[in-house]
Amino acid sequence: MIAGVIAVVLLLAVAAYACAGGTDYGAGFWDLTAGGAERGKRPRWLIDHAMAPVWEVNNVWLIFVLVIMWTGFPVFFQRVFTAMWLPLALAAVGIVLRGAGFALRKPTRRLAGRRLYGAMFAVSSLLTPFFLGAAAGGVASGRVTAGTQASADAWSNPTSVLFGLLAVATTALLGAVFLAADARRFDTPDLDTYFRRRALGALVTVVALAVITLAVTQGDAPHVWHGLTHGVGLVFVVLAALATLATAWLLIRPSGAWSRVTAVGVVASAVLAWGMAQRPYLIPTTLTVADGAGAHTTLRWLGLVILVAVVLVVPAVALLYWLDTHGELEGLSDSDLRRGGTADEG
Repeated sequence: MIAGVIAVVLLLAVAAYACAGGTDYGAGFWDLTAGGAERGKRPRWLIDHAMAPVWEVNNVWLIFVLVIMWTGFPVFFQRVFTAMWLPLALAAVGIVLRGAGFALRKPTRRLAGRRLYGAMFAVSSLLTPFFLGAAAGGVASGRVTAGTQASADAWSNPTSVLFGLLAVATTALLGAVFLAADARRFDTPDLDTYFRRRALGALVTVVALAVITLAVTQGDAPHVWHGLTHGVGLVFVVLAALATLATAWLLIRPSGAWSRVTAVGVVASAVLAWGMAQRPYLIPTTLTVADGAGAHTTLRWLGLVILVAVVLVVPAVALLYWLDTHGELEGLSDSDLRRGGTADEG
């Protein structure tokens, strides 16, 4: 019973990272495709401004995922990181390089340095979600077994490649939707239109890749395909489809209100559909939740730690997101410091 609850929490943490971290990766994707220095100047300005308050916090969800995996499901953790060490290592390197590139490109004075760090940030924003998605596809297709050694087949098979492409496409969708909302907040209608069009293009790409992935999994990951087309998994597939239609409708409306909520609904429902489709397995069809779980005492303490985190950390992160999306975390500029003369003394 407790192992099942912890597994649900793990799935929810994966969904949270896919949505929160995915928005950041998507911003990096649009940074990469914004064009040259002059053409891409204003989109990149908006990307920098939108990401600055929250980009570090989004990795909290990744930490949740890793801690729950190695503590609650050590057998699962061992098998995945043995078979998938290369794509996961590349994703980890991408996370580090992406953070370094974003942090260093603005204060760097030399143009060559800014271009180098900007390219590091943008390319890592594309490769990191792809490798994470490819690893997830290897798990979904059941290629990670007790005796599986690291090999390209574990993460370069059809399901893995499609999961990786879907990860990139969904991050692009989230990034464009959130950037369009920020453009409306800053009253820049041209950037609103710019990112809305890209959001609609990304949405079409997500739908196309999702249909192809569903067809491929029928032969390459039959257990997951059956779960996606029956029961609870099918319910979440339908919810993802409805959220997709709602997102498209909201993006073509003048106000664009609530498009962020529905876009998050698309990604979260898709992740939950995948998780529900795998039941009762962590790795179809070789490792169940019960067999992969740690000791009962460990799970109870882990449950207590999760409860404390939910009470203390989740509300704080939710408040930060609310403040950011409502424009309460605007950066302090030099003109703000100079405004009003000198500061009071004493």
